[in-house]
Amino acid sequence: MIDKTDLFKNKFIRKFSEFAKLADYSLMNFLKADPKSKKNGNDHNPRSVYSGHYVPVTPKPIPEPEYISHSKKLFEELGLSPDLTKDNDFSRFFSGDISVANYPIRPVGWATGYALSIYGTEYTQQCPFGTGNGYGDGRAISVFEGLFNGKRMEMQLKGGGPTPYCRGGDGRAVLRSSVREFLAQELMDALGIPTSRSFTLYVSRSEIVRRPWYSKGTKYFEPDIMIDNQAAITTRVAPSFLRVGQIELFARRVRNNAHDEALNELKMIVQHLIDRNYKDEIEYEISLESKVIKLASLYRSRLISLVANWMRVGYCQGNFNSDNCALGGYTLDYGPFGFCELFDPKFQPWTGGGDHFSFFNQPSAAEINFKTFCSCLIPLLSESKQDLEKLEKIENGFSEFMNMELRKMWANKLGLEHYNETLINEFFNLMISSKADFTILFRKLSEIPDEIASLRESFYFPINDQLNNRWEVWLKNWQIVLKKESNIKAKSASMKSFNPVYTWREWMIVPAYEQAEKGNYDKLKELQIIFSNPYKKQSSEIDQKYNRLKPSKYFNYGGVSHYSCSS
Repeated sequence: MIDKTDLFKNKFIRKFSEFAKLADYSLMNFLKADPKSKKNGNDHNPRSVYSGHYVPVTPKPIPEPEYISHSKKLFEELGLSPDLTKDNDFSRFFSGDISVANYPIRPVGWATGYALSIYGTEYTQQCPFGTGNGYGDGRAISVFEGLFNGKRMEMQLKGGGPTPYCRGGDGRAVLRSSVREFLAQELMDALGIPTSRSFTLYVSRSEIVRRPWYSKGTKYFEPDIMIDNQAAITTRVAPSFLRVGQIELFARRVRNNAHDEALNELKMIVQHLIDRNYKDEIEYEISLESKVIKLASLYRSRLISLVANWMRVGYCQGNFNSDNCALGGYTLDYGPFGFCELFDPKFQPWTGGGDHFSFFNQPSAAEINFKTFCSCLIPLLSESKQDLEKLEKIENGFSEFMNMELRKMWANKLGLEHYNETLINEFFNLMISSKADFTILFRKLSEIPDEIASLRESFYFPINDQLNNRWEVWLKNWQIVLKKESNIKAKSASMKSFNPVYTWREWMIVPAYEQAEKGNYDKLKELQIIFSNPYKKQSSEIDQKYNRLKPSKYFNYGGVSHYSCSS
């Protein structure tokens, strides 16, 4: 047996042959494959998957792959040398050609099915068979699971070709969406927010796929043209990719008496979730019922903390369905996401999202996803009224704990030790009335200014005398509270740790992927550097380029201020 700890002593892994020795496949070892699947992974056409936890499937490599970038920080955390990206077998593997791998790497990857609930309503329309048995990872294929410095990580190719869940699609991702996901995960991690991580990014020099998108400068709400795109594969990494929708799929099968093993498969995947994401917090020896109660409580805390942190930095998930809600308590699926620039509680970047998934509605969406999760656990507690009552209490407490966390977060952003409802509500009203930039305003407040003049660069339009007077009154009242609580200098330092200088601004990202399409990756790599340290002010040249208001021409601009999920 390989001692994986020896691989990390005094060196970073530089060769793919060494990397391969870290393989350790808990999901395929402990869960059940679809009994109708093919062991060789040649399973790429849409079909119903009635049982089992996963389908073995081989990815389809992109032809003529070209390396673009990797996450230096994640490589270092995992004990990997950047020299790995120069290893031909490594590049082939993470651009979809897993035939280069030898034991202990498995010759097939895997895709998983899940169910879909949108704001608590169950859907099957997205499944081509109308049953929910064909909905899942359509173009995301996990290809590696291993232990890195004792931590289990799963690696998943986004755009690795079709799976049985592809619903007739080509299974590809385009370079535009791959660049966005790659950069967004880098930024979110640097912001201190739990997230799936970026690993590598490759583009095909020869494969082109067509997608709907926006013509240059259009104000259309939905895409108005079809364009050719280079196919790309980005690899994302997480302790697991288990979602609320996955547990939901197995709970639905129990409810519908889909097959004899339905309840056992639900038990297995819940236990697997605990092993993958909660093993340090839930004792192995206790009963399944006790584990389930602890799981619900722990997940509630993680989900609440996650959403409060999203709000803290202006992030909007855009499509917070049950299938986009990771059970590990981190951000997953960077498709229709965006970051709020001009402050608007109803900010929603995705044209298909609606108000229910808008910026300030994310806590409600999270609560509904949590309630869906709790309902999926009920079959595992059906023999104990006491345990069901415990679960119900945990579920019903979500709103109260969410509100507590949000109040704490808003207080921290303003340097307050305690939530001051009057002060904070007036602040929200002033932000809206003054057309303020969310990130710039909070960062300028982190300097604890005495005068309104210090804030004017955060407003999209000049403010009138009435607003000016309201701001002056607010600043005075705010300063009074701060000075009563503690040292102003310490307050400023604390606020700067909550309020970043740099944020995601879609109009800055567009040039990065447009230049990448022409083979120029300089802008992408510059953004990687900026996003690696978003709380620290950088050079004046960088600051002038990236720490500024959204140019007026980009308001209502298709593909920038709003976009579809065409990727």
